This record gives sequence, structure tokens and C-alpha cells, in this order.
Amino acid sequence: MRNYEVTFIVDPVLSGDEIKATAKTYIDQLTALGATIVYNDEMGLRQLAYPINRRTTGIYYCVEYSAINGDLISKIELAMRRDERIMRFLTVSLDKYGVKYNDDKRNGLIGSKKKGKAKAAAPAAPAPAAKKAAPAAVATAPAKKAPAKAEEEE
Repeated sequence: MRNYEVTFIVDPVLSGDEIKATAKTYIDQLTALGATIVYNDEMGLRQLAYPINRRTTGIYYCVEYSAINGDLISKIELAMRRDERIMRFLTVSLDKYGVKYNDDKRNGLIGSKKKGKAKAAAPAAPAPAAKKAAPAAVATAPAKKAPAKAEEEE
């Protein structure tokens, strides 16, 4: 079985029911063509990098699926090209690292860590040691400037 991922952008002007029906249409087509849906992610309303059909936002969907071969990709992409509700789409073949990454991301192993845990893990002992070294450096700084003035006068 080969793993694929299709991401598509649905026109945000449609009603909520029409948007969900559009996504469900393509998920049903994938299963009808013999694909197994691994994960369906509604990423929600997002800003587009550039306007498409005078729209600056779009509803993103990402569907990860596995299939025996890639013959069904051309059929799905043809249907998406013909559908006016789909603004853009991209189908990607996933290798074993892509599959593992998506699995880890779904399980919460990849993503932003909480800031409270990062601050609590920072060691507090080295900070006083740095303060002790600072006064010694201040005492030697003026001594170095005096010979430099003498060289300038000559």
C-alpha cells in the first residue's frame, strides 16, 4: 500500500453545510475508488498567500489516505479541477518519514511545547556564579585603558 495526502482549499463563500458536503464528496470518492482513509483534518479558515478568484481566505482540508497504486489520483484530481467549489488542490506521495511525521503530529509528539515547562526546566544555579565573575572584570577594565592613552600621546 502506498500513502498519499491531498490538501485542498474550499471557497469560503459557501455555507457551512456546503463546505462539509464538498469535503465529504471527495472522501467518499476516495473510498469508492478503493482507498483507505487514514486521517481527515479540517484545518479551517486560513489566509491565502495571494488572492485566488478575488478571495483572500479559504477553508483548508487535508486528507491522508493509502491506496494500492496511484491510478485513482488522476480521477480525483480531474474531479477537483472541474469543481468550482475547490480553489486549489495538491496531492503528495508520502514516504515512510512523511507517514511517521504525520502520525507523530496527530499523537501530539510534534508541535509547540508549553512555555511554563521550558522556564521551570532552566537551571537556577549557574546565574549566581556569573555574578561573582562580573566584579573582577570591572576592576581590570580601567587598567587596560590607561596604556592606550599613553600610546596615542606619542
